[in-house]
Amino acid sequence: MSEVYRNIPLKKLLKYNTTLLISDDASGDDTIFYARKIKEKHKKDIFINVNKNNLGYGGNIKKCLNFSLKKKFNYAVMLHGDGQYNPKYIPNLLKELSKTDNVSATTGSRLLKGTKKATKGNMPLYKILGNIILTKVFNILLGTNFSDAHTGLWAYNLIHLKDRKFNSLTDGYNFDNEFRFLNIKREKIINEISIQAKYGDERSQLHIKYAIKFFFNTILFYLIKKKFLKSVTFK
Repeated sequence: MSEVYRNIPLKKLLKYNTTLLISDDASGDDTIFYARKIKEKHKKDIFINVNKNNLGYGGNIKKCLNFSLKKKFNYAVMLHGDGQYNPKYIPNLLKELSKTDNVSATTGSRLLKGTKKATKGNMPLYKILGNIILTKVFNILLGTNFSDAHTGLWAYNLIHLKDRKFNSLTDGYNFDNEFRFLNIKREKIINEISIQAKYGDERSQLHIKYAIKFFFNTILFYLIKKKFLKSVTFK
């Protein structure tokens, strides 16, 4: 996490009056130890949040977004602490947000310019293929043109989140997927910029569960959009 903080291009973000929130979702590791070290050393606008109980991926994002709205921030950027997504892309994310008033969010796409950046960052082949297939299904059913519907790098324009409807979305790993649904329904734009992520040797059953949930949630939303179903809560 210290490396992630060091890579945040703070000089390029001076005009944004940057504030950092480090949120630990009851991880049980040394996140808070390093968070406090960062706060002590740099003495900037750094807030630390510790969830006593695990809120889940989506639940933690909701809490951070609500914090940002409470502080009356204009933008919020979600950055994972494991270093998979490089903070150097933050200025580009924010620049893309400001292109039109109707842009609700900007994401970092690993596949916007093909698979070269993904393979260079050691993204596993099964993830590349799975991403391409599931994103294609999403685009066909919902009439969108995303290149990477599974990225974990997001920047939010908080003016579009003031109604806090995102709080009704899932607390699980499919939060990002449901956030896309919410924006499609409200005819808000989600832009993409090209990025390169960095991968280690991680392997997880979670990817399979996520993929299955993503697939069926997408079909379910398609049916709702076509008015075959009237009321469904994504949980």
